[in-house]
Amino acid sequence: MTERVPWDQLPAGIRTAIEDKTGTVTASTPVAQGLNCTTAQIITTLGNGRLFLKGVRDTDADGAAALRWEEHLNDTVGGISPTIRHAVHADGWYCLLFVYVDGRNADLSPHSPDLDALAFTIRRMHRLRTPDLPIPRLADRFAGYLMPGEAEALAGEHLLHTDTNPHNIVISNRGGTAYIVDWARATVGPAWVDAAYTTVRLMEYGHGPASALGWLRGIPSWRSADPKSVEALVSATCRQWAARVGQTSAAASNERFQQLVA
Repeated sequence: MTERVPWDQLPAGIRTAIEDKTGTVTASTPVAQGLNCTTAQIITTLGNGRLFLKGVRDTDADGAAALRWEEHLNDTVGGISPTIRHAVHADGWYCLLFVYVDGRNADLSPHSPDLDALAFTIRRMHRLRTPDLPIPRLADRFAGYLMPGEAEALAGEHLLHTDTNPHNIVISNRGGTAYIVDWARATVGPAWVDAAYTTVRLMEYGHGPASALGWLRGIPSWRSADPKSVEALVSATCRQWAARVGQTSAAASNERFQQLVA
C-alpha cells in the first residue's frame, strides 16, 4: 500500500514554504489514489483557494523524476491537464500544487455519459505541440521486444500520455470537461496511440470490441493510422506483457490489444 503523509505530518519547512506561496492552509483532505507521490491532498488556502498538492521526498528518485516531468510538461498540456500554480522544494521534499478541478474519475463503462467528453479531449491532445525536451520515444519503452522495422513503425512526433486509466481522467462537475492528469509517463510517437490505449481500457471496463472500436473510429488520427504501425504497437505490447507476467496471465489483456488489428 502506498504511504501517504497527511498535511500535519509533513516537515515544518515544506509546510512553511508552501504557505509562503499560497497563504495559510486552513484545511486538507487526503487523496488515496495515485502511485507516484508520497503526499496527495486537496488543501484549502487563504491566498489561492483550493489546490491539489502532490509531493515526494527527495530520496525518492523515481517519484521526483516523475514530478519533474509533470512540471516541465505542464505549460504544454495546460487546459488538458490542470495548471500548476506553484512548485516548492524545501526540507527534503519536492511538491507541486495544481489548480483544483472539482470533479470525479471518469466512468469508462458502456453507455457512460463521459465517453463523448473523453473523445473530445483526446482529439484536442492531437494538437499539442511537442516541447523541446528529451522526451522518451515510444519505441524505447519496448526495448528488447521489437522485431526489425517495428521501432521505425512506432516513430512519431506527437506528445503522448500513454496511461489513460480512469484514475488519470477527471470529469469536471462544471461542464463535464475531461481532464487528463499525471503526465509522468509521457512519450512521443504516432498521434493515434492514446486513442488506441483508451480503447483497450474501454474493453477492460466492459465494452465489447464492436462498441470500443466504434468509439475509436470517431478519432480522426485513428482513421488515418498506418496499419503497420498499429501492428507494431500491438505485437510489441503483447510480447512485453507476456514476458513480464507469463502467457497465461497476459492472455486477457493481450486479447484486448489484438482487437485493434482484428
